[in-house]
Amino acid sequence: MTQDHITLRPGVALALIPLVVMACAATPHATSALPMAQTATAKPKAGASASDPSATYHFMLGYQAELAQDTDRAIQEYQSALKSDPNAHAVKARLAGLYFSLGDLSNAVRYAEDAVAGSGQNAQTLSQMAGIFAGAGQPDRAIQLLDRAIEQEPGKADAYFSKGLLLMNQKRLSEAEQSVKQGIALSPDAPVGPYYLGRIQMELSHVEDAIASFERAAAVNAAFEPSYIALASIYESRQEKDKAIAILRKYLQNVNPRNRDVRNHLVRLYMNAKDYQGALAELDRMVAEDPTDLDAQLRISLVYGELKEYHKAIERLTPILALRPAELKIRDYLGYLYEETKQYPKALDTYRFNLQLDPSYFEGHLHLGVLLYRIKRFQDSISHLAEAAKLNPKQPESYIVMGLAYLQGEQFEQATQAFEEGIRHNPKNADLHFNLGTAYDKLNRFDEVVRAMETALKLDPHHADALNYLGYSYAERGIRIEEAISLTRQAVALKPNNGYYVDSLGWALFKSGQLDQALHEIRRAVELAGDDPVIYEHLGEIHLKKDMHSEAREAWLRSLELDPSNIKLIERFRQYGMGDPAQEERIRQAQRRVSESKSIQSSTP
Repeated sequence: MTQDHITLRPGVALALIPLVVMACAATPHATSALPMAQTATAKPKAGASASDPSATYHFMLGYQAELAQDTDRAIQEYQSALKSDPNAHAVKARLAGLYFSLGDLSNAVRYAEDAVAGSGQNAQTLSQMAGIFAGAGQPDRAIQLLDRAIEQEPGKADAYFSKGLLLMNQKRLSEAEQSVKQGIALSPDAPVGPYYLGRIQMELSHVEDAIASFERAAAVNAAFEPSYIALASIYESRQEKDKAIAILRKYLQNVNPRNRDVRNHLVRLYMNAKDYQGALAELDRMVAEDPTDLDAQLRISLVYGELKEYHKAIERLTPILALRPAELKIRDYLGYLYEETKQYPKALDTYRFNLQLDPSYFEGHLHLGVLLYRIKRFQDSISHLAEAAKLNPKQPESYIVMGLAYLQGEQFEQATQAFEEGIRHNPKNADLHFNLGTAYDKLNRFDEVVRAMETALKLDPHHADALNYLGYSYAERGIRIEEAISLTRQAVALKPNNGYYVDSLGWALFKSGQLDQALHEIRRAVELAGDDPVIYEHLGEIHLKKDMHSEAREAWLRSLELDPSNIKLIERFRQYGMGDPAQEERIRQAQRRVSESKSIQSSTP
């Protein structure tokens, strides 16, 4: 047995595949082909009848065709040999293997059955045909042939190992373990034995035993790669990433430092452990070995992105795109990096270039639409978000940002329609229901606000925004105050440092008459949220209720300084004999600032 146990087709038993490979590969290996060739020349009776030179001749031509990887010619010659000698089991075995290599399982099984019919086959042929039956989804028949192979050569380990893996695939684990152990006793220096035993022990959840078996496989043959991979996988699954990393580093240092699969696995482990410097060191080695390795260069860029060293990430991506200009996902990531460095024009150009290459690229429309929303170009964002929603209606973000863009443009009906369409395709998305509720609020459809928020909370009981919004809505209207307090308390518990949630709780407490607690929470909201006009307005209301008029006046002035357009607050300020806020210099400065800002915005194309 060798260590090259590679699955050729779905359902093929791992242990039997090497046997099939030896018999069935388009280019025969010496381990199986040479004895048959010798039979055809020195002892023709095994491959074709000695009394029929024609059968031997076609057998030899078929074998030469196999060596030349001319499968069709090989099949033709072997079939000609069978016409001359219909009982040639070796020829039938050859045909079974060739058909199997072509994926023609029907013919492979037919010739395999003919090859093992009767008696006189050697153990190698029986094992090879067992591999074909296993690959064709007939494990019981394969096991029968392996038992015959074991009877033929009870001192050979290979058939025991193959049988053990087949039994493992059938979940006959105790029998599998026994078979592999018998093979190990016969061939203690073969690393596949303890390796297969370890796999069976993993199936039995005997993890410590499996670790010992995989370690034994590596000790028997320090270059046996599967044992290292298996050990690393166990430690990774147990969150013992340091041990997994050590195993793979040992392999790279002592066995094969150029094994890129193992090095890539090691990089992934470093990334999962957030050891970005370790990942960079391995990737740098890969690039040093092969400067043309663009995949390693890309992963270096991704690592720099995780480290928030965006300029370095951009430096790595630029040459990759010069060589791979059609790589949409790489350019899309470059757009993200430009966004993170606030190079918005470059980000816009990057996303647009992708859409020039592929107008139906979903991520291009989505990310361009979201960026346009971020830079307050709301109407421009809507067309791209609508296209993204059309291309991938099961992605809720397109509908959410499109609805928010409509809200920013005070197009409340359109916002409602966007959220409702998103819910039609994504009915269990709590964020869509929440945002639909905010749109209903703008349309003064309060019953529907409540229904939407309650739906969001059914889908996600920990949706802090929905808890806060519904609780504040009740408090603002002076209804269901106890429920308002409960809802806003839950929101604050989820996000205790969110000043707006704390303000909502304070406002609900104020509406319930708990003035001292309300004042405490609103003051804390000011500390957390900073300059917010609504929070200062609430603070003024509480001070006024507590007959703290000078404090109320100061809080309201601060609110008007932040939002001098609050006409209702200006009227209340005058109503309570606090003077005319328009005469306050700080308010006049605020009004001028707002006016200048609007003038600049109106002149900006």
